[in-house]
Amino acid sequence: MCANSAKRRILVVDDAPTTLEVIERMLTQEGYQVFTSPGVPEALAILDTTPVDLVITDMRMPRVSGLDLVRHIRENLRDTEVVMITGYPSVQAAVEAVRVGAEDYLPKPFTDKELLCAVSRALSKPKVRGTEQHDAPAVFHGLLGESPAMRKVFAAVTKAGGTSATVLITGESGTGKELVARAIHYTSPRALESFVPVNCGGIPEGLVESELFGHLKGAFTGAVATRAGFFHTADGGTVFLDEIAEMSPAAQIKLLRVLEDKEVYMVGADRSTKINVRIIAATNKDLASLVDKGAFREDLYYRLKVVTISVPPLRQRGGDILLLAHRFAAKCAEELGRPAPRFSAGVLRVLKSHRWPGNVRELENTVRGLVVMADGDLIDVPDLPPSMRFSAGKGAGLNRTLAEVEAEHIRNVLASVGGNRTKAAAILGISRRTVQEKLKKPGSPSA
Repeated sequence: MCANSAKRRILVVDDAPTTLEVIERMLTQEGYQVFTSPGVPEALAILDTTPVDLVITDMRMPRVSGLDLVRHIRENLRDTEVVMITGYPSVQAAVEAVRVGAEDYLPKPFTDKELLCAVSRALSKPKVRGTEQHDAPAVFHGLLGESPAMRKVFAAVTKAGGTSATVLITGESGTGKELVARAIHYTSPRALESFVPVNCGGIPEGLVESELFGHLKGAFTGAVATRAGFFHTADGGTVFLDEIAEMSPAAQIKLLRVLEDKEVYMVGADRSTKINVRIIAATNKDLASLVDKGAFREDLYYRLKVVTISVPPLRQRGGDILLLAHRFAAKCAEELGRPAPRFSAGVLRVLKSHRWPGNVRELENTVRGLVVMADGDLIDVPDLPPSMRFSAGKGAGLNRTLAEVEAEHIRNVLASVGGNRTKAAAILGISRRTVQEKLKKPGSPSA
């Protein structure tokens, strides 16, 4: 076994099954972790979810060529090397392979020794030897993940944390945008100051200005005392404006003024107050589309997106699903004062293949429910929620009405978020009021 092969991951891409089998067997015997793919599209799917140190790819393949794969790797994966193999050797092909970024070029047929030497040379390059990130702790300032998608987020957080730039965090509901915002704050020079989260969608329209910027005593009916707003509370630190797309046009104008002038007017005050606050905003909506529709101010949009960090949905994070599931199970078990349960192989397969429309939040609620209801130290497939288990009856029932199918889906989403109708509405893409109305209909999934 090669001394440096431990934990090194190699992806072999070739449309010839025999070649895949031979190379996989040879590298596995040397102690490498080997993945195989019959073509570039399948290889890209693996690279999207699995950190890989080296790709060995054929040059000529149907649909997409190996050269295109090399270009993709060079432009998207900083720490992945490439060895090109081909059954049509020529000087021109070798030059082209190296030009687009291949570390080595092997004409077929090649010996075991030739291939292993090429692999060793590629993996011994300094930037691949420095892949401590594969062995680094999976926890990053409260965020958990080892997938390439999350490592990009970690890198972006580190860079953003070192500046005072305004940051816009995008991503589906439940992906952990507030955790990303907190990570930025706690990696910044403002880490010892306040982090103040604000749910823009949860502030009544008439109170937005008072809540954000504060008010003086007597400024309006009910203002019995002077009260500081969120921006004053966060002075020196960070204000996190969650669900920024829900902010009213009037509030957008006032926020734009804060971004431009670094000062706020308390309600009832005749002079402004200087503040030193970093703003991080988040949304699960397409702000650019809202700008095009006139539903969000264009000037504010560009002020907010100085730095943009996109948080990937859970379904695109590969093995992170199981890392998170084990972490949530251990955390819940500790709270209950019992040993962490084990997941059966069947449960792990289901967890990894589930689409998770509610993302990390749905996974956490699902795992907590499993741990709470567990009878022993093993959680098996029958313990999973009905919506995650196979049922022969699911293929039937094609005579159901659309309303019945809709009701079942709402029930499943509600279950995934612990019955929280606001979170369910965000996942379903409808308002909380619409969810409530549908729950009132006969045969609806109401409690």
